[in-house]
Amino acid sequence: MSSSTSSPGFDGRAFIGGERVGAKSGKTFDCVSPVDGSVLTQVAQCEAADVDAAVAAARVAFEDRRWAGKSPAQRKKVMHKFADLLLSKADELALTETMDMGKPVQYAKVVDVNATANCIRWYGEAVDKIYDEIAPTPDTALALITREPVGVVGVIVPWNYPMIMAAWKIAPALAAGNSVVLKPSEKSPLSALRLADIAMEAGIPAGVFNVVTGTGPEAGSPLALHMDVDAIGFTGSTRVGKQIHVMAGQSNLKRAWTELGGKSPNIVFADCPDLDVAVQKSVGSIFFNQGESCNAPSRLFVEKSIKEAFIEKALALVPNFQPADPRQKGTVMGAIVDNIQMSSVMRYIESGKSEGAKLVAGGEAVQPVAGGYYVQPTIFDGVKNNMTIAREEIFGPVLSVLSFEDAADAVRQANDNDYGLQAAVWTRDINKAHGVARALRAGTVHVNQYDEDDITVPFGGFKQSGVGRDKSLHAFDKYTETKTTWIRIDSPI
Repeated sequence: MSSSTSSPGFDGRAFIGGERVGAKSGKTFDCVSPVDGSVLTQVAQCEAADVDAAVAAARVAFEDRRWAGKSPAQRKKVMHKFADLLLSKADELALTETMDMGKPVQYAKVVDVNATANCIRWYGEAVDKIYDEIAPTPDTALALITREPVGVVGVIVPWNYPMIMAAWKIAPALAAGNSVVLKPSEKSPLSALRLADIAMEAGIPAGVFNVVTGTGPEAGSPLALHMDVDAIGFTGSTRVGKQIHVMAGQSNLKRAWTELGGKSPNIVFADCPDLDVAVQKSVGSIFFNQGESCNAPSRLFVEKSIKEAFIEKALALVPNFQPADPRQKGTVMGAIVDNIQMSSVMRYIESGKSEGAKLVAGGEAVQPVAGGYYVQPTIFDGVKNNMTIAREEIFGPVLSVLSFEDAADAVRQANDNDYGLQAAVWTRDINKAHGVARALRAGTVHVNQYDEDDITVPFGGFKQSGVGRDKSLHAFDKYTETKTTWIRIDSPI
């Protein structure tokens, strides 16, 4: 695709009860593309009344069992069609994602669309493979343990991977028989709306999958506080995640599942199997998606004896990641999602310089496309673990390089952080790899690679990186209730 590729026509209306509708207030907001600052469309500015309508539609659909009452095999068939339709519209969806949040279109298609379709297909396929249980009770009783859909599920997702983050939540929720109300980020709402259109086309009944658009305070909070929402799935910042848990407690004590921030440590020992590979993966992973990834390896710990060699090799790769028009084939780093986020990234860069870190690459906002929001790939050396850029999630293309003396020092520094989402260890020593991996407080620890991934493994974190796990069969635990039915047998033979 090139910069001359025409954008698809964007419909910014909400999706409630199987129909595209405007906000009840009639209000809209501009959906601005970070690629060039252009207004893509007007999006419905939903508020509490719209959330009420979406939840009501979801509740009616759940109670009359138009979806929950279908057999797992029937739901699987629809989920498979949903995935097939997504793939058939891959070019449109990829360009939508690129124009809406700035990622390179080649990655939007190969990574985001494919991962979204795969997730929906996998959970559809899994749902008729999960068996209920019979407890080992005495002969005088039969105890059935069944898994039932929780009911109406609210889903709030961020702007960095709009389709994938939505799929990680809606796929297990829908496969299990729930009804869903999805609130995408106001920064990138367009692909979520298309997901709802395509779900309807695939055969998911009206009211089962709804999308409300708008800001966190106006649409997200009413969803989290709603007394008729049974569970809420959230991905986003730790600050907002804490508010979600408070709102769940203030309302009906709905189950709250939160995948939150990260400041992932990436530990490279002098005996790593291949220094060039370690450098390539470390640099590529932090700059992928413009650094706008919760699991980005933003804290790079390099053993002192190889740090200078590592940085030299890393700096040689930086020119490969210069931001460019994300619509162009070959672009590997695109636009920051909006001017607010770009300004936040630039403030962190200034903080790094003022606190004494050494800027060795990048550090500037640039404009390869007029009107767009872009930041150079940035590397700081000489970072200390107490500096702001080493402690807070930047969500931009900024790498902090720290050093360590030995394994104990590396683990101590790596764990000295509020987050615990992911981590990595690079070493030839299998004992060291196991020991360090066990000592790191993180939901996922990569060894001699970074960010290799599969839908079959859980994703989530320790500490303030959230509660619960996305992906894998474990995700069904978030969107189902476990029921025991105890049957008395009075006259056993």
